[in-house]
Amino acid sequence: MTVDTYVATFHTYFAAMRTCAALKKRPETEARMAPVPRQLSSSCGTCVFYRGEDPCLEAMAPDLEAVYRQEGETFRLAARGEE
Repeated sequence: MTVDTYVATFHTYFAAMRTCAALKKRPETEARMAPVPRQLSSSCGTCVFYRGEDPCLEAMAPDLEAVYRQEGETFRLAARGEE
């Protein structure tokens, strides 16, 4: 399977922290917190970059804004959080 890079944005910093911790517990996933790229928006300004075979939506905190798959210098929407 292909391993892709994803970016998850959140409405709150706490949700980003929770998600990053949950992703780091998965042996097949690398994750780190970072500022949100300029091309994307986020309520809290912090995102989680992670690499995995899928978007790992089950590991996302409830305050998820969106998940994007990174394709070079661009980002393609993979999933939206609940409004």
